[in-house]
Amino acid sequence: MPMPSKRRSVLAHSSVGAYTPPDTSSASEDEGSLRRPGRLASTPLQSHPSVEPWLDRVIQGSSTSSSASSTSSHVGARPAAAPSTAATPGAAAATALAGLVAHTHIDLQSAPPDVTTGLVQHVHYERPQVASVRGTPRGYSTSVLETAHVQQPDPNQPKPEGDQMVVLKGEPLSVGAPWPPSLLAALQHWGTTQPKAPCLTALDTAGKAICTLTYGKLWSRSLKLAYTLLNKLTSKNEPLLKPGDRVALVFPNSDPVMFLAAFYGCLLAELVPVPVEVPLTRKDAGSQQVGFLLGSCGVTLALTTDACQKGLPKAQTGEVAAFKGWPPLAWLVIDGKHLVKPPKDWHPVALDAGTGTAYIEYKTSKEGSTVGITVSHASLLAQCRALTQACAYSEGETLTNVLDFKRDAGLWHGVLTSVMNRMHVVSIPYALMKVNPLSWIQKVCSYKAQVALVKSRDMHWSLLAQRGQRDVSLSSLRMLIVADGANPWSISSCDAFLNVFQSRGLRPEVICPCASSSEALTVAIRRPPDLGGPPPRKAVLSMSGLSYGVIRVDTEEKLSVLTVQDVGQVMPGASVCVVKVEGTPYLCKTDEVGEICVDSSATGTAYYGLLGITKNAFETVPITAGGVPVSDRPFTRTGLLGFIGPDSLVFVVGKLDGLMVVGVRRHNADDVVATALAVEPMKFVYRGRIAVFSVTVLHDDRIVLVAEQRPDASEEDSFQWMSRVLQAIDSIHQVGVYCLALVPANTLPKAPLGGIHISETKQRFLEGTLHPCNVLMCPHTCVTNLPKPRQKQPEVGPASMIVGNLVAGKRIAQASGRELSHLEDSDQARKFLFLADVLQWRAHTTPDHPLFLLLNAKGTVTSTATCVQLHKRAERVAAALMEKGRLRVGDHVALVYPPGVDLIAAFYGCLYCGCVPVTVRPPHPQNLGTTLPTVRMIVEVSKSACVLTTQAITRLLRSKEAAAAMDIRTWPTILDTDDMPKKKVASIFRPPSPDVLAYLDFSVSTTGILAGVKMSHAATSALCRSIKLQCELYPSRQIAICLDPYCGLGFALWCLCSVYSGHQSVLVPPLELESNVSLWLSAVSQYKARVTFCSYSVMEMCTKGLGAQTAVLRMKGVNLSCVRTCMVVAEERPRVALTQSFSKLFKDLGLPARAVSTTFGCRVNVAICLQGTAGPDPTTVYVDMRALRHDRVRLVERGSPHSLPLMESGKILPGVKVIIAHTETKGPLGDSHLGEIWVSSPHNATGYYTIYGEEALHADHFSARLSFGDSQTIWARTGYLGFLRRTELTDASGEPHDALYVVGSLDETLELRGMRYHPIDIETSVIRAHRSIAECAVFTWTNLLVVVVELDGLEQDALDLVALVTNVVLEEHYLVVGVVVLVDPGVIPINSRGEKQRMHLRDGFLADQLDPIYVAYNM
Repeated sequence: MPMPSKRRSVLAHSSVGAYTPPDTSSASEDEGSLRRPGRLASTPLQSHPSVEPWLDRVIQGSSTSSSASSTSSHVGARPAAAPSTAATPGAAAATALAGLVAHTHIDLQSAPPDVTTGLVQHVHYERPQVASVRGTPRGYSTSVLETAHVQQPDPNQPKPEGDQMVVLKGEPLSVGAPWPPSLLAALQHWGTTQPKAPCLTALDTAGKAICTLTYGKLWSRSLKLAYTLLNKLTSKNEPLLKPGDRVALVFPNSDPVMFLAAFYGCLLAELVPVPVEVPLTRKDAGSQQVGFLLGSCGVTLALTTDACQKGLPKAQTGEVAAFKGWPPLAWLVIDGKHLVKPPKDWHPVALDAGTGTAYIEYKTSKEGSTVGITVSHASLLAQCRALTQACAYSEGETLTNVLDFKRDAGLWHGVLTSVMNRMHVVSIPYALMKVNPLSWIQKVCSYKAQVALVKSRDMHWSLLAQRGQRDVSLSSLRMLIVADGANPWSISSCDAFLNVFQSRGLRPEVICPCASSSEALTVAIRRPPDLGGPPPRKAVLSMSGLSYGVIRVDTEEKLSVLTVQDVGQVMPGASVCVVKVEGTPYLCKTDEVGEICVDSSATGTAYYGLLGITKNAFETVPITAGGVPVSDRPFTRTGLLGFIGPDSLVFVVGKLDGLMVVGVRRHNADDVVATALAVEPMKFVYRGRIAVFSVTVLHDDRIVLVAEQRPDASEEDSFQWMSRVLQAIDSIHQVGVYCLALVPANTLPKAPLGGIHISETKQRFLEGTLHPCNVLMCPHTCVTNLPKPRQKQPEVGPASMIVGNLVAGKRIAQASGRELSHLEDSDQARKFLFLADVLQWRAHTTPDHPLFLLLNAKGTVTSTATCVQLHKRAERVAAALMEKGRLRVGDHVALVYPPGVDLIAAFYGCLYCGCVPVTVRPPHPQNLGTTLPTVRMIVEVSKSACVLTTQAITRLLRSKEAAAAMDIRTWPTILDTDDMPKKKVASIFRPPSPDVLAYLDFSVSTTGILAGVKMSHAATSALCRSIKLQCELYPSRQIAICLDPYCGLGFALWCLCSVYSGHQSVLVPPLELESNVSLWLSAVSQYKARVTFCSYSVMEMCTKGLGAQTAVLRMKGVNLSCVRTCMVVAEERPRVALTQSFSKLFKDLGLPARAVSTTFGCRVNVAICLQGTAGPDPTTVYVDMRALRHDRVRLVERGSPHSLPLMESGKILPGVKVIIAHTETKGPLGDSHLGEIWVSSPHNATGYYTIYGEEALHADHFSARLSFGDSQTIWARTGYLGFLRRTELTDASGEPHDALYVVGSLDETLELRGMRYHPIDIETSVIRAHRSIAECAVFTWTNLLVVVVELDGLEQDALDLVALVTNVVLEEHYLVVGVVVLVDPGVIPINSRGEKQRMHLRDGFLADQLDPIYVAYNM
């Protein structure tokens, strides 16, 4: 695989401060950086005979949760000596056992060295190109990767075989205990009987106690607040709040004291507190969603502290600023001086547990939306009772709490249950943990706390910082509650923590993992044996089994296993069952993973205001396989995936939020994070910050992994790490990663407690605002559900094709313009056979009739030519050619002129003396290096005997700069026509027959091929006659032309038509528009042109450059209502979007809605279609893009999926016949087929003029015959694909009108996966993908699709586009992009007609000349 290449300037990372406090990793909110035990390290091969040599090995850590498993049949060679860090016996055992202490390593700061370095020799083996586990090759053979659209389940996949599970009931809630009637009653009791008892101690960032709140203080403060809220807040003399209203609590994590008073104050006032995070900036990640929650809860008041209010962003008025998405709020500061003491006789009403809502807890869903979960007074009381019973809380105990006290376990244990039992809570703020990860252990020790409430990351951090802390003791702890025991990786933290702290008084049975969910509150908690808990267990499960939702016990040596610990027993008074994740909630079998559901009086009751999803989550009725409900009470879904193990213990293997379903298999985001974090070098990921989520592309979830890389990581490190991660995830999870992106350190959006905000990260990824510094996409390996490639059927013969069409009632696709026959015998047609004769006749009969006006950028006429002036100038040129140039009849002459009357005069001068003119675009003085060789090539290929030009260009052709580009001595005779003597020719040459060559027309096709075609006198006059008839051109008409005059129809309109028809042409050179964009439209308005011609590049310049100036133009008097038809001269599919936006934009200036149309011509016939002035308006049809890939034309409604608008390319010219033929069999096709457009007409070119005489090509392109049917007519093949449609409209002659639709050049089509793609369709999709994509071009290289994208934006945003481009091409075209090349604007070459030169671009790419910003090779 080639390494992606990147321009050096992009690499400058933003510098990150030398020291940043530790951060938590991803997973959900703030799951912590504890991940897969051990690392994926290589060990010497001999000891692992079964392991493939490339595999980076995972070494499973020992689990000492049962503190007995110190032996293991580990195959790995043991390290020679246990390193000195493993001072304690437990650690030594673990070291010997696993070769690594079981936990992961995150670089915290420079201080503490890692506990686990140097344990195993790291020997890395390169991974050879092997087939991945799924049997899809890693190479590029795209054909094998493609299966049917819907993935079929694997017949060998494991299926659950156990019996149906039974509902598991917890112990009953004890009845005998003297429970208080409500939480507020308990608060009143303790506040009045034990006012001096400590309730809460708050610490500052130095770990000092700043405030201890007593129960008395809490009671009086809550009363004061309740009184103030109910009596002192008014609006329009009405109380602001009434019971049941919701109030926002906005408190920082460091102020639990204020929060506690606010929470209980609201409960006392019968108000519903809604605790939310403090919004730090106006655009915090997710803060908009919190605003949405507050709005939907109807919150009008926010409570906060003085300090916090001062820190909030302010508006001009000094009020707190309105946050994005938040409702208008009144802010109340609840510090003592702002509250009013209630009178003696005032008592709060609410002291009993009512049915109403007690509080609303916020929860952020996987998609990033925030919902509020309502908890009733009854549930709150039941939760406190259940926790009290499960944890055996008793009066006066001390609990240290490291968790967020605003929600989840931190709120349930540290704010609610603790008050019920008059416990003392020591609250450790997150800021203190960042500075001193050991602070919670020190507080447990100094306060002799009986219970500690932590998350696994807190244990993990303290491990990294615990060296030298010999004097701490944890012997006072009877329960160490691990709140995120449901995180599958908490086991490694628990084990490692026990290994280190067992010697400091920590008893193994003290560690109590628990599982909770916002909806069901606490689901299960492990209890110490003295409280009747069974011994702890762990399960080693096969990852592959889990991905199919099946539990299969495996052995620890395996790479692909997940070791989980139990989260204890069901809560008292609750019942638990496990149901299927999707569809009807059937009970799972005993060996099946499902969603855990709880029925208890202590769960949440609803999602506030969201009835639909509430029913689904809070009112699930699990049913047995027979369809019988298991209980008459509804269950609450917890969002936890798991199963019930032995001893009725609950095991959790993942969360529904992190579930990614790829194909038919399920993967857990946390597991993938763990695998990535365990990859060597583990220090690569900055603070272990990794986000894993899935995005839906092409009907399936695709895994995306985003990691923050260390500030000092090199490009080489990045790609080495990325490829190792891909291998590890592939081998452990047997799933491909769709996109792996690395972002600079500290740039991922943060959740409130420092974790990664997953949904916001996903949002940024999809919007293209993630700004990664490295990207690796692997669509080839992981997109396995592409539709099957089309098998080319043996060709249907042309005869059966015709019969088939007849049977189906389809007409054969052929059409023709008006007949010329009634004009054939007329006098004029014979008289006008030779243009030289026509000019002489006009000079004689209407000498002063003006034919040409040339405008400059200012809009002034710089030169004109009447019939006689043109005739005389032509004579002078002829005389010079014969005398100075000594040319003979039939010699070729190159005319190298800027657009102007000189060019036209020189052309007729050549005809006057029997020479054959070749018009050539002059070289660009600022760009001789690239433009001069083309001029030289045309002069050489056309065998020109002489070059006619101006003085200025003569100097240019002989200049030093020109000499640098080519050998200037090889030019033929150069004559400048600027000051020729006034001479007449003795006699004007008259060709012996109309079939004699009149001129050569050279042009470079979009595929980069220079082709010259021969035009005879007969063809030339036939072309002029057709255009004259179609556009109704007479001497009294004026037309405006803004085209280049060097080839094709542009040349014919400049040089031939005016002389033939006698109309006046206003010539506007497109180059002049660069300095005055409105020049062409002003000219059209000034000369009241009925007919005007332009190119796409001119139309685009007007649309972009005049978009905002239509009012100014109107004031200047520009009026386009005179225009009958405005034709875009093109050799491509009509650009519908451009012509439509042009029409819309200039409608204001009077441009008729239907005036704009396109023409179609090509090398073999420069004018096949042209709208003209009479006849029906051009039609637009919508075709199915998917059918088009199979060369079928299926009309669909506008706006239907995969529809592609195609506009008719003007009317077929008089005398022109068109048929659609099969590209290979050359048989005629029916209406519903896409085929090659063949043309027969008197103005077809007579053949190619090339030096090498490609006779074969000539015969094939210019004298083709149908293989069946009318095999007499001689056709020319245009090389363009298209189709014909009979429309409802009628022609001027009353015949039904046949419309020709051009789809694209045959040479440019891409044959991919057996289908035919047109580059423009893919490019249109790509340009829509992101606003900073200015232009795009695609081509193939070997069998890879290469997409070149011009970035109109900052270079550091470039890499966002790689994934977006890959996604859109997969979604809309079912193609896997092989290479994405990001370049600067203007790199994609465009020819004078405004067409992309994709082949030049391809050559530039292969020759490495594009100077790309970034090249991404998709794997």
